[in-house]
Amino acid sequence: MSPVRRAVPGDAEEVLRLRQVMIDSMAAAPTSAEWHAESLPTLRARLAEPDGQFAAFVVDHPDRPGALAALVAGTLEYRIGRSGNPHGTIGYVFSVATDPDARRRGYARACMAGLLDWFRERGAGHVMLTSSAAAEPLYASLGFTRDADPSMRLYL
Repeated sequence: MSPVRRAVPGDAEEVLRLRQVMIDSMAAAPTSAEWHAESLPTLRARLAEPDGQFAAFVVDHPDRPGALAALVAGTLEYRIGRSGNPHGTIGYVFSVATDPDARRRGYARACMAGLLDWFRERGAGHVMLTSSAAAEPLYASLGFTRDADPSMRLYL
């Protein structure tokens, strides 16, 4: 298996491609990728911040030079502390994707391990994510448990 590494600005187009793979896997039909061009400069800037609150871990595609096989991305957030997490730092995983022709090789698991280590090194008290039914066994095997509280969203 290719080694996991932290994504760099030069990976931004491939990171967006894999994010689209994830988005399309959850949609009833493929969605538009028109937003990529507008998102690219911001993503490149975030990937260039070694001490920022965002990180992406990737595996290079073994069969396609310049392409990525897998991606896991997340952010650190501050919430007011509580029992078990008095400093209030939490990790949030929001993008996990593997190229369709590179699945079932352990790449997503390896990228998740890299991101979880990054969260630990930065003092996260816990990590949150939203899982598809298909991905839940992976997360459960890493120690994630299902929350009782439902998530809600407001688009602004």
